[in-house]
Amino acid sequence: MFDKIVPNAAPLIALVCAGCAHANASAPLAPEQNRAAWAATCTDWDEWDKPAPPYQIHGNVYYVGTCGIAAILIVGDAGIVLIDSGTEAGSQVVETNVAALGHSVAEVKALLTSHEHYDHVGGLARLQQLSGAPVYTSADAAPVLRSGKDNPRDPQAGLHDPMAPVAGEIRTVRDSEEITLAGVTITAVATPGHTLGAMSWQWQSCDSAECVTIVFGDSLTAVSSDEYRFTDHPEYVSMFRRGIARLAALDCDLLLTPHPSASNMPARLKGEAPWIDPGACQAYAASVTARLDARLAKEAAAK
Repeated sequence: MFDKIVPNAAPLIALVCAGCAHANASAPLAPEQNRAAWAATCTDWDEWDKPAPPYQIHGNVYYVGTCGIAAILIVGDAGIVLIDSGTEAGSQVVETNVAALGHSVAEVKALLTSHEHYDHVGGLARLQQLSGAPVYTSADAAPVLRSGKDNPRDPQAGLHDPMAPVAGEIRTVRDSEEITLAGVTITAVATPGHTLGAMSWQWQSCDSAECVTIVFGDSLTAVSSDEYRFTDHPEYVSMFRRGIARLAALDCDLLLTPHPSASNMPARLKGEAPWIDPGACQAYAASVTARLDARLAKEAAAK
């Protein structure tokens, strides 16, 4: 759930978005202007449900989430794909942002998940009801989505509000499996650790200037309840390290994360850090490894 503990958002307010970029819009803003609008609205580690304007990430890929929780829209030749929903309240912001880009949630052909915590997928049942789209997720995440309740093995078990269960179709995918959705080929990348069912996604985006490989890299932070000790679960720690290594090995020109601040998005949107950075996944992996090592050392010292 948390890359950093952030209080839940204030009540949802109306989102005003004028001139958002979309290929069919009559007078779209340039991508830089859209990004500047987001940076002017949102702060670092912002509230989960705070409305944010959508912006173009690259080519046919758009940010449609809130200030604190990412949701990614990919526009394909045969519909649209949505990664993550935010909370149930956040999913209303997502729906509004999709509409601001000239689309409708009814066009969604597939709903993909990062990890099975309510701040990222708590609105998934609502968006599936609106779209009728199947959910694509990992085998470990699927039972959590179906029940709306934590996996007891989750380090954060007991910390979450229950989610509305996903009642419609759920399809599980394997690590390295390529799936073609709405005309877009996306690779599933298993990155367990933050949760057992954590999944990252990799695909290519092209515009008139270039093609880049985008990675939506899942949260990889060692966060838990007060009672949980990672040092008591060596197999889990080994799995965690494999997930981090999996992400570090990816081709990765443009990194996105479920919490925008985890990939330095506020600074990048202000032009204070590179937008496209082929070393971003490796740097992200190094930072979360350092945090995991620090957590394990702290636990060992407390014995």
